[in-house]
Amino acid sequence: MRILLIEDEPALGDAVATHLKRSNHAVDWVQRLDDADAALRAVDYGLVLLDLHLPDGRGLDLLRQLRKADDKRPVIILTARDQIRDRIEGLNAGADDYIVKPFDLDELVARILAVQRRSAEKASPTFRAGNLTIDQAARKVWRDGDEVQLTAREWALLECLAQRAGATLSKAQLEEALYAFGAEVESNAVEVFVSRLRKKLGADAIHTVRGLGYRLER
Repeated sequence: MRILLIEDEPALGDAVATHLKRSNHAVDWVQRLDDADAALRAVDYGLVLLDLHLPDGRGLDLLRQLRKADDKRPVIILTARDQIRDRIEGLNAGADDYIVKPFDLDELVARILAVQRRSAEKASPTFRAGNLTIDQAARKVWRDGDEVQLTAREWALLECLAQRAGATLSKAQLEEALYAFGAEVESNAVEVFVSRLRKKLGADAIHTVRGLGYRLER
């Protein structure tokens, strides 16, 4: 999953970003609200980690702005403020979870997975695509009833297609599911992972729309 981390503390931001990348997530880390706003407009993130106090404003204002625009992507608040009223304010503003600093990095990963499962269950439960059964909450896929083991990046690409099943996604959109800003992207990376998925899921699992991109049919 591609995650936007909005955190202005250099040591914490670096630690969180590094740990999440080791847990097979792509992470873009920004330290200001204006950079966060630009990133959110450019990339379809699967989840946002949001600090409340940033150099150019309050994280809650950004959260309220997202929810007012009917942006339902999951948001987990990261903050040193542990008063009950602060938690209530954050949750009422639309946060999906709230974790108080300092926190254990493995706990953060567990919270992210829990929020992702809840979001997947609401948005897109288990569905069939041809002879495939895809469960986004459990992060599992079956072909003709047999479970297929995917690597983290193979799943990231399949998940991106599954979340927009029936729509054609461009190569650039699929690259966003695989890599974070600043990461080196091989020119044929999407083609390589699509080929791997077809070998595991069937040659007709992912359709090529010439000149436009790829599509997973529902």
